[in-house]
Amino acid sequence: MISGQEPKRIDSHHHFWDPAARDYAWMKGLTALERSFGPEDLRPLLAANGIDATVIVQAHASVDETREMLQTAAGTNFVAGVVGWVDLTDPRVGGVLHELQAGDTGAWLKGIRPMLHDEADENWILQEIVQSNLHVVAEAGIVLDLLVTPRELPAAITTVRDYPHLKFVVDHIAKPPIASGAIDDWAAMMHEFADLEHVACKLSGMVTETNPEGWSVDGLTPYVAAVYEIFGPDRMMFGSDWPVCTLAASYDAVVNAARESLEKLGVLDDTTEAAIFGNTAIHWYGLDV
Repeated sequence: MISGQEPKRIDSHHHFWDPAARDYAWMKGLTALERSFGPEDLRPLLAANGIDATVIVQAHASVDETREMLQTAAGTNFVAGVVGWVDLTDPRVGGVLHELQAGDTGAWLKGIRPMLHDEADENWILQEIVQSNLHVVAEAGIVLDLLVTPRELPAAITTVRDYPHLKFVVDHIAKPPIASGAIDDWAAMMHEFADLEHVACKLSGMVTETNPEGWSVDGLTPYVAAVYEIFGPDRMMFGSDWPVCTLAASYDAVVNAARESLEKLGVLDDTTEAAIFGNTAIHWYGLDV
């Protein structure tokens, strides 16, 4: 960073979609989400919260959506990266990644995300073909986002240990059962990541794991405290999970909740804020901002 320049602020996790163009099966019944959300919807929210750049994350298990996100990133001045999707059970996945990276928009592909918590088998990622294809992902020089709940955490931990040459990011702090207040089992599993310096964690997706009628920063803070202890600021990054977050809170409220929970812990100095709200995402995804 140039001396005297303000650190860049990054939203490391949001989505764009148009249900009229593609069937998002997981969205059925979530009426508030069943409309188009695009760059012009997000732009004023970013401006209001001082967010300089973002990372779009896949919401559909298709390479076509990934191609569209790359085109959106190339044509949108605030999108700095894309976490897309490829089929990790396809033995030809290397060719697909090469095609995506070699195209005019390939520079925006920073990671991929299998939708692990939607798989019937909690050990899906441990399949031989998937494990083999993780080497291909590592060779492509991109990140693997882990969309997991506590059910899938054991397999994710095993995989992270076996792939020290691949960068990982745990999305949504692995979706702990915040609504119930249960924390011990989740925290014990998350502690397995403490010494694995090639895995980071997104401070995202928390408000939708609470009771949307009565969530509070106080209810989130014990979970934020746990991930802060495990990962520290240089392996934590803020993500809004917009527009999914709007099921429980506004964009502004999500940004404020992340900051306030860190303030309650007494850790939010300038260095920590610069890391969690920008520098970690920039470093982890190799963002050009």
